[in-house]
Amino acid sequence: MTIFDAGLKTNVKRMRPMPECVFCNVPKDEIIAENELALAFFDRYPVNQGHTLIVTKRHVETYFDATLEEKDAITRLLIDVKKKLDEEFHPDGYNIGVNVGAAGGQTVFHLHVHVIPRYRGDVPDPRGGIRRIKKPLVPYAAEGEV
Repeated sequence: MTIFDAGLKTNVKRMRPMPECVFCNVPKDEIIAENELALAFFDRYPVNQGHTLIVTKRHVETYFDATLEEKDAITRLLIDVKKKLDEEFHPDGYNIGVNVGAAGGQTVFHLHVHVIPRYRGDVPDPRGGIRRIKKPLVPYAAEGEV
C-alpha cells in the first residue's frame, strides 16, 4: 500500500500519482520535510532564497480539490517549513500563496503552496504584497492609491 492508497476520512475519489507530473515524482533527496499527506522541497525556480513548495502526496489539481485532511497536513507542514527557513535563512517576512487555475497563474496542475521568504530590500516597496499582482478594481486608500 502506498500513501496514495491510504484510507482518507472522506469519500473523495482517490487519484493515483501521475508519471508525467513533476510534483508526483519529487526525488527523495530533495524533500526537506514531509508528513503523511504532504511534502515540501525547495522550488527549482525560486523567487527568493529559501522559496519552498508544499505539495500533496496525492495528485490533485487545485486547493479546492484537496480533502480537509490534506489541507490540514499542508498547514501542519507549513509550520514546520517556516521553522526550518527561519533557522537557515532568517527572513524578515513571508508570502504564502496558491495559484488556482490557468487564469490564477497555475502552470503545474498539481496543488502546491508557495512559501516565499521575504527580505528587507528585496523589492523597493513591498507594501500590499500579493495585492500588487494587478491594478485593483477599487483604489486601496491605505496604500495611497486614491
